[in-house]
Amino acid sequence: MAAFRDMEELCQGLLSLLGANHAEAQQRRLLGRHEQMMERLLETQDGAEQQLREILEVEKDVAQSLLDAKEQAHQGSAELQQIEAELQKASEEDAQLKASLLQLTRELEDLKEIEASLEKQEKEVDEDTTVTIPAATYVGQLYHRISKIEWDYECEPGMIKGIHHGPHVAQPIHLDSTQLSKKFISDYLWSLVNTEW
Repeated sequence: MAAFRDMEELCQGLLSLLGANHAEAQQRRLLGRHEQMMERLLETQDGAEQQLREILEVEKDVAQSLLDAKEQAHQGSAELQQIEAELQKASEEDAQLKASLLQLTRELEDLKEIEASLEKQEKEVDEDTTVTIPAATYVGQLYHRISKIEWDYECEPGMIKGIHHGPHVAQPIHLDSTQLSKKFISDYLWSLVNTEW
């Protein structure tokens, strides 16, 4: 800016010199000053060109850095999308595993309830067998001693077979329960029992 002001002053001085037709000394002084001004202008121009080259180099570096940053951002975005997809997949698998675990937990609880019920039933059966079987065996032996009938347990279904060991002779029993009433069968069997003690 100062160089242009000086140049303007020089031009005005030259015009006044030419207009007034002054002496040669003033002209030389002005020409010397003009020469100094031109040197300063050239130096300033060289400095400006150097600064422009430096600015262009800095802009080039900044532009390359910006392109690198954009590329890294693009790669980061792609990686982020991949991570988000993997996270979504892992979340879905986690939800499925939680559902499976919940179902298995329910099944385990059901199985525990069934096991407890079976243990209770087994205990009841054990109690029944410890009481009922000996009692049933005793009752069966008592019936056998009273009736003196030896039953054939391997006969066909619906048939009543056995041997009555009476006081004098063994007599076979062969009754068809599909053709005879339960009352008749009961009366017949009781008729075989010896009432003489």
